[in-house]
Amino acid sequence: MTSRPRLGVNIDHVATVRNARGGDVPDPVRAALLAEEAGADGITAHLREDRRHISDDDIERLMAALTVPLNFEMAATDEMQKIALRHKPHAVCIVPEKREERTTEGGLEVAREENRLAHYIAPLRDAGCRVSIFIAADKRQIEAAHRIGAEVIELHTGAYCDAHAEGRFDDRDRELDALREMSAYAHSLGLEVHAGHGLTYDTVKPVAAFPEVMELNIGHFLIGEAIFRGLTPAIHEMQRLIEESRA
Repeated sequence: MTSRPRLGVNIDHVATVRNARGGDVPDPVRAALLAEEAGADGITAHLREDRRHISDDDIERLMAALTVPLNFEMAATDEMQKIALRHKPHAVCIVPEKREERTTEGGLEVAREENRLAHYIAPLRDAGCRVSIFIAADKRQIEAAHRIGAEVIELHTGAYCDAHAEGRFDDRDRELDALREMSAYAHSLGLEVHAGHGLTYDTVKPVAAFPEVMELNIGHFLIGEAIFRGLTPAIHEMQRLIEESRA
């Protein structure tokens, strides 16, 4: 296991700001390159079906510009599979997607769609992409992800972060216990464990401290923090906290 989890920086919400007005600025690819320069271990971008933030052109340019791995988040649709197979990013993370949601709500329901998802991810694996499944800290979902041939799971940390933000500390601690237990369980099955969604400076350390967690993907909070302190210092502070968690 690495001495600290890798930090993947999600640049979706730079594109959200750009799209609010149209035009070319701010450019998410510029943000990705700045994050890379600041020491990010990877870049995450979610090409949603409705293209509400990241665009096809952004993915094209990210693939051409980055020297760190791209983690391409996508729904399990035929259109997205074709795009992923064309670009062959380092990693593909399959996430649930509903048009009416503001952001990804909850993890993917793998157990119910096991057969379809097994067939869906096979060509992606054959193309050399590392396939990750974004799921809740739930034993059934982890076992299903393992059975369909995923190499990686990303545990959804949103419920833990929400409980902390709302002062529901008993709920927060229960969620954290579930994340801890399921990180260990997934690792015991041979899955690589990542985590993300809603993590902030206040919530990152307990999750980063799990010895099985190899990567954290953080976006919205870092892009928001960058408004006040700049992207590079925002990333450096997150890296400092992650390193401290494993000290």
